[in-house]
Amino acid sequence: MAEKLDMHTKDLSVENIDKIAELFPNCMTESLKDGKPVRSIDFDALKQELSDFVVDGPTERYQFTWPDKSKAKLLANSPINMTLRPCPEESVDFDNTKNLYIEGDNLDVLKLLRETYLGKVKMIYIDPPYNTGSDFVYNDKFTTDADGYAEISGDYDEGGNRLEINPSSNGRFHTDWLNMIYPRLKISRDLLNEDGVIFISIDDNEVDNLLKICNEIFGESNHVGNIIWERAFAPKNDAKYFSASHDFIVVYARNIDSFVVGKLPRTAEANARYKNPDNDPRGPWMSDNLTAKTYSAAYDYPITAPNGNVVKPTNGRCWFTSKERMQEMIGEGRIWFGDDGCNMPRLKRYLSDVQQGMTPTTLWKYDDVGHNQEARQELKKLFGGMGYFDGPKPQRLMQRILKVANVGKDDIVIDYFSGSSSTAQAIMDLNAENGGNTRYIMVQMPEDVEEDTDAYRNGFRTICDIGKERIRLAGKAIQSRQTQTTFGDKTKADVGFRVLKLDSSNMKDVYYSPNTTYQSDIENYTDNVRSDRTSMDLLFQCMLDLGIEPSVSISAIKIGGKEVFDVDNGYLLACFDADVSESVVTEIAKKKPVFAVMRDSSMNSDSTATNFEQIFKSYSPTTVRKVI
Repeated sequence: MAEKLDMHTKDLSVENIDKIAELFPNCMTESLKDGKPVRSIDFDALKQELSDFVVDGPTERYQFTWPDKSKAKLLANSPINMTLRPCPEESVDFDNTKNLYIEGDNLDVLKLLRETYLGKVKMIYIDPPYNTGSDFVYNDKFTTDADGYAEISGDYDEGGNRLEINPSSNGRFHTDWLNMIYPRLKISRDLLNEDGVIFISIDDNEVDNLLKICNEIFGESNHVGNIIWERAFAPKNDAKYFSASHDFIVVYARNIDSFVVGKLPRTAEANARYKNPDNDPRGPWMSDNLTAKTYSAAYDYPITAPNGNVVKPTNGRCWFTSKERMQEMIGEGRIWFGDDGCNMPRLKRYLSDVQQGMTPTTLWKYDDVGHNQEARQELKKLFGGMGYFDGPKPQRLMQRILKVANVGKDDIVIDYFSGSSSTAQAIMDLNAENGGNTRYIMVQMPEDVEEDTDAYRNGFRTICDIGKERIRLAGKAIQSRQTQTTFGDKTKADVGFRVLKLDSSNMKDVYYSPNTTYQSDIENYTDNVRSDRTSMDLLFQCMLDLGIEPSVSISAIKIGGKEVFDVDNGYLLACFDADVSESVVTEIAKKKPVFAVMRDSSMNSDSTATNFEQIFKSYSPTTVRKVI
């Protein structure tokens, strides 16, 4: 049926609300208009999104709030002077791998990755602290002025951690957890692509609050569903009330209209429901209802069964198709009247016509996806009988999540509470199975391993040490299985990873605030780079600043005796050596990179510095030139 013309001009306020809802779903609320609730803009929340300071202005409206919520929003948007330093000696296949393992506070890491991976990530999986009363949570220090931004991040204890225990006796028990998770989820939305999706493991303690936060950040309409995972296979008889056998996995899409859920392989049990009692040449089938709920007089007609009985729909219903089409299907043998030909007719749905895959349900049994004990046994198998880690996720569960998320062969997956690196192993296994190039980014705070543990006695000092070793061991196991496997031109999956470590900026304070430097201190700042930083350190900070993924190819070449980094096959050329001559600058310009970066203090003469721009204008005018 043709749609009616509106016959009036567009309501531009509605269009504008839609635009704001797309950009800032957390600014949507409900208010009363003529006594009825209508969708509207929370202007105080919108002010906060567009401000670099805490905005006050409470009014009565439907909202989810807690102490310091405005500061949590501010924290997500506040800048930081930090960087990621490469650590080749702890990496595997540093020069060739596309996978990243990043050590550091995940909020700061997410901020550093935000611009580079904006809208590029297909799936995010996180297993954050459940806030059970004995969990550690990130202690994000709040400040109320722009001068305090530097104090918001990098505030660690003597062990290098920014984690604090959050006991249930804490008067801010839920508040501290909410303030921790909110800014991280806010940045997560920025990272997801249009058909991207986030999976969040959680239990009863914070699932209600998590859903409210996600409704605000991702938009209630983008809630895909809540999965119940049966994580335990045996009850605990010492439980006070109920023995908890499940966790939740909360799922939100970046854009529900773009997200396509991955179908699961059909099971033998599902296929067994299809029979062929009449030897139909089209193969096994199962019967389905022929009536429709919505009544139409044109579809309400009698049908004569093979035995002569005349049947009509009952209970105010009608058939689902026209009389002519019904007769065609009867003639084709697509309608089933029972063994004796006298039953109410039913439609035959053939196994051959069923979509190749099953829609996932929200109940995931351990028989299908594994349980906690299975996950611990998987770790023990890798580590020679040692578990080392509490609460890892089973590989069958992670594989199911990757499948349902519809992760493709060239997609990016992030896990920023990576723990034992279950997600990394699952992705490597997936690539080994399908010949794909799915990349992962694991992020984990280097939490200290307690001394009175097997892990500590065997040389592991942080959770990161365990996670990295798990990836190494899993990679070796995959390689041993792949010796006879070939996918096109690929003979093995990428089982390597680049280790990057969060640290303070490579640049001295004078680089950011030269106006505060006194004349008497000039001699101390002849070099604006910290003395303990390498050229590779500078390169990775420049790559992040230019929006270049830190997983791309990097090679070092020599030009005029100087080390020049070639990033992503000539996309960026960078030289940080001293005493760089005009001839070196000229050779770099002749290669026509998209970006060229040098140190301001590297030029060997005033003439070289003066002619730098002119050289590039002559040989490569489109190159974006940068100096540090």
